[in-house]
Amino acid sequence: MRTRVLDLNMLLTLVTIADTGTVTAAAERLAYTQSTVSMQLNRLEAALGVPLHEKDGRRIRFTAEGQKLVGYARKMLELNNEAVDDVQQRQISGQLNLGIPEDYAFLLTSVLSHFNRLFPAVQLQVTCRSSVELVKQVQAGNMDLAVVTRQSRSPGGEVIRREPLMWAVGANAQPSLTDPIPLALYSPGADVFREVAEQALANAGRDWRMAYSSQSMTGLMPVVAAGLAVAVITRNMLTPQLRVIDERSGMPALQSVEIALHRPSGRPSEPAKQLAELIRSHLSTAE
Repeated sequence: MRTRVLDLNMLLTLVTIADTGTVTAAAERLAYTQSTVSMQLNRLEAALGVPLHEKDGRRIRFTAEGQKLVGYARKMLELNNEAVDDVQQRQISGQLNLGIPEDYAFLLTSVLSHFNRLFPAVQLQVTCRSSVELVKQVQAGNMDLAVVTRQSRSPGGEVIRREPLMWAVGANAQPSLTDPIPLALYSPGADVFREVAEQALANAGRDWRMAYSSQSMTGLMPVVAAGLAVAVITRNMLTPQLRVIDERSGMPALQSVEIALHRPSGRPSEPAKQLAELIRSHLSTAE
């Protein structure tokens, strides 16, 4: 009996369409063109000789056969990744220097733990610094990989996630929102959050004053929770001690920031490639 082989790249496209709901969203996640995504889906249908989908407006609705194939595709991709991990974990070794902003360390703990299980021979060293400093360290060749936050459309690196920013105050506090607005921000030059806040307030013609500054969000949160100042956070940083305020409270809208992977020029080491893939996969789907 002749073995018929399904292309794993096409199956990955199929699963991504199922997860995102549209060809446009799948293309964006996979960094493909929309025509490439559509072509791969059509080729799968041609290879199997059955219709797998039908359009419902802009969304893709799978047929019964399509839904069945999505289930198989997930299992096949998982088995493929398991095989690659099992083979490579015995071969990859060396030292890997990773840089992350302190405020995103909590998002990556599970990824780093998984990486250590997969590649126990790799000596992983993690450094927490501001995004500005991390980029400098990568450019100087002192770091193999860095996860940084930056303003939208910044040059260099690989964008893996976009994060909306929001204003936060103490959950039970009523800080002054009249000019000059008291702010709790990173120290000058420490991170992009301050730049975005200053830009938004300037565009809105609002005056503000620096009430508290710190190199990390950890140092700012007690001050904000106590109602002494307003901070800029992402949704992941929201705690029960904080609440979000927006335009209804008179605060201007904030631009989103990008989370990007930065690597030195040249061919990355195998440990850096593997960790980058794990981080990319985790952050692109994290809530």
